[in-house]
Amino acid sequence: MRRIGFIGTENSHTDHFLRFLNSEQRHPGFRAVALAGGSTARNETLRAQGGIEQLVDDAADLVQLVDAAIISTRDGARHREQAEPLLAAGLPVLVDKPFATTVDDAVAMLDAAEKTSAVLVSCSALRFVPQLPDLVDEAGRGALRQLSIVGPGDPDSEYSGLFFYGIHHVEAALEILGNPVVEPGSVAASVTRDGDTTVALLRIAGVAVVLTFVVPDDDHRVPFHATATGVDGVVARELTLDRDYNAPALTRFVTAVETGRTQSGREQLLSPVVVMSAIVEALENRTERP
Repeated sequence: MRRIGFIGTENSHTDHFLRFLNSEQRHPGFRAVALAGGSTARNETLRAQGGIEQLVDDAADLVQLVDAAIISTRDGARHREQAEPLLAAGLPVLVDKPFATTVDDAVAMLDAAEKTSAVLVSCSALRFVPQLPDLVDEAGRGALRQLSIVGPGDPDSEYSGLFFYGIHHVEAALEILGNPVVEPGSVAASVTRDGDTTVALLRIAGVAVVLTFVVPDDDHRVPFHATATGVDGVVARELTLDRDYNAPALTRFVTAVETGRTQSGREQLLSPVVVMSAIVEALENRTERP
C-alpha cells in the first residue's frame, strides 16, 4: 500500500482527492493516511470523513510517514517551502495549481526533484476538460491565429493575486497551443485593468493570445470559455468542470508514482509560471503609473 500525505487541507480539492482515494477507492494500492497542519477543526473533520490515521504539524513531518504527498495549499507562494523537504527525501509530490508564483520557486522545485530523481507533477484541471480536443483540432478552423481564454481571476486575491485562478487560463492556452516551451524572459505581456476585469495580451508560439480575468463574487462567477480563431473558421467552447474535475490530475500522479516517470517534463511545468509571471509583472508595472 502506497501511503499519501496532504498539505494545504483548507482547499476543497483535498476533499476530492480523499474521496477518490479512500471513500471510492479508485486507485487500489494507494491510500490517504496523513494530513499536515495540525489538529485544526478542518483536519479533524477530514480525518473523520476520510478515515485518516495521523495528523502532523508540518510538511516535513510527513517524510517518515508517507510514500508520496499532495500539496493543495491555496497560496502558491508557499508551495516551494512545503515541497522542498519532501523532494529532498525523494518522495513523489503532486503540487496543485499554481505550481509556483515565481520562476525562481519553480526552478528550485524542479532542481530539487532532479537531484533525488523524485517524481514531480503539477497541472490545471482545465487541461483535461472534454472540450479541449475541439479547440486543438485544426480541421474546421485551419491554422490558429488568435486564442482567447476567459474566466475568473482576481488581481487582489489574498492567494497571490491572479495566480490563484489565472493559472487555469494560461495552462488551458498552452495545452491548446500544443504545449510550446516558453523560456524565462521570452514573452512579454500588455495588461489593462478596468474595474473587475483584467485583460492580458501576449504572443506565444506565433499566436496572439488574449486572457481575460473577471473578479468572481457571490452573485456571479464567469465560466471558463475559450475561442480559437483560425484562417478558416472559429471554434468557441465553454470549458466545463464536472464533479470529478480533479480526478484526471490524481490519475496522472498515481501513474507517475507507479511508473517513476512523469508525463510533463521540466519545460511544461515551468512554462505556465513564466507566462503568468510576465502578466503579473506587467500589471504591477502599470498600476505603479500615475
